Amino acid sequence: MDIGPFGQPGRFWRGNLHTHSTLSDGALKPEQVIHAYQRAGYDFIELSDHFVSIFNWPIADTLRFRSNSFTTLIGAELHAPSTAVGELWHILAVGLPLDFAPAGKDESGPELAARAKAAGAFVGIAHPAWSQLTIEDGRALASAHAVEIYNHGCAVENDRGDGWYLMDQLLNEGRRLNAFATDDAHFQHGDFDAFGGFVEVKAQSLDPDLLLEALKAGHFYSSQGPRIHALSGTKKELTISCSPVDCITLLGGTSRTLTRVGKHIEGATLELARINLTFLPGGLTPWFRVVVIDAAGRKAWTNPIWVQDLPE
Repeated sequence: MDIGPFGQPGRFWRGNLHTHSTLSDGALKPEQVIHAYQRAGYDFIELSDHFVSIFNWPIADTLRFRSNSFTTLIGAELHAPSTAVGELWHILAVGLPLDFAPAGKDESGPELAARAKAAGAFVGIAHPAWSQLTIEDGRALASAHAVEIYNHGCAVENDRGDGWYLMDQLLNEGRRLNAFATDDAHFQHGDFDAFGGFVEVKAQSLDPDLLLEALKAGHFYSSQGPRIHALSGTKKELTISCSPVDCITLLGGTSRTLTRVGKHIEGATLELARINLTFLPGGLTPWFRVVVIDAAGRKAWTNPIWVQDLPE
């Protein structure tokens, strides 16, 4: 059985969901950011400027930049008090209405996230490591669809680009979340923080509504460069096809992994039934995810896969 987006109709479209412009703290005007991503070969982006009073609550109206070959999603990075370390929440909301109301004076981060979701947005927990989010913070954002598991700007500027530490803990608690990679580009230092993390969304066209629907359904994977072409499996084995990489690894709820290593390998079959994969008491891990790593160390990640959803 094809798993996740790989059995869905349509094709993959490359997009960045987290980018800033001069509407908040970015260095480039909205049209300059959009043209930069077009030139880099992307199919869509979202301008996610900081939705706070100091910037006059911006939600970038990028409708005029939509075409048959490139499109935009409407959204913002939402903020409200306060995380466990006392900072503002950073909540990515993709697919907001342009008239989304500013955060209320006493509105908390989880309440703001819930309101964004009710307004139709795909809600993501932004840069957990950079924000120093705790497991309690992750639990509080019950409205989130996904966790930002790689933030390129945070990775290259201060080595806090990871989000898997939080994601894996929430998965072990039974939360069904997906994983997305972004740039969080501000272009303050040229394109130093751009074009390093993206999503590949499977949809039948570039229609923004279809892209948003696919994001909510988890019909995407994330990457720094490698491509995942196909993923299929049962409770006994998993088969993956990808661009040339040097490592394909399957991870679950503890330290145990299944790994295939080689030079420029383009796929693998991992025999779950034959290899001792007792991650947790009682049998197989209830979830797993696949990572491929190329010779340059760049990665691509599937969304978590729940064993109970696979055929025998």
